[in-house]
Amino acid sequence: MSDEKVSKIFESGTKEEKIYALESFVNTNDPLTINKIISKLDDSDIEVRGEAFSSLVLNENNISNLLIQNLNSESKNIRGYVALVLANRRNSDAIFAITNLTKDQSGMVRACALGALGYLKAKQSSIEIHECFLDPNLEVKKSALKAAIDIGDKISNEEIKELSMVNDPEIEKLLGQARVNS
Repeated sequence: MSDEKVSKIFESGTKEEKIYALESFVNTNDPLTINKIISKLDDSDIEVRGEAFSSLVLNENNISNLLIQNLNSESKNIRGYVALVLANRRNSDAIFAITNLTKDQSGMVRACALGALGYLKAKQSSIEIHECFLDPNLEVKKSALKAAIDIGDKISNEEIKELSMVNDPEIEKLLGQARVNS
């Protein structure tokens, strides 16, 4: 498939055409095509976004630099999902760049970044993870707590007290898990 045809499908094709194109480029190493696939992480259709995600995770080529560059995308969907793609690819070279996203303006991006850091067992990001316990966004707090548990960090009594005040069943469950691991 030519670059021009791929571009046309990604811009104005049907959901099925986009998914077929994404499936057929699962092992491309062409930077233009990879960036087009990354752009589909911001597609309006969830199935297209999911297929783009899968295509990037399953790509066996070294596409890490392109992915890491897209952590600076204007699109919050691209920033957040690329962090998760990098984590699923077990790309520990991206930890520093993902850690920077814990201060992103978007709560969704912060939550994705924390999930990625936990998945990568990024102990070096412990301070930033713990700082997110105070985030105003509930999902970010949950992701931070889960990430702290995933990297094996101890949760202080003060942090437990602070998080308990949120009065959320999922946070209570995670705190129970954190107490068991302490």
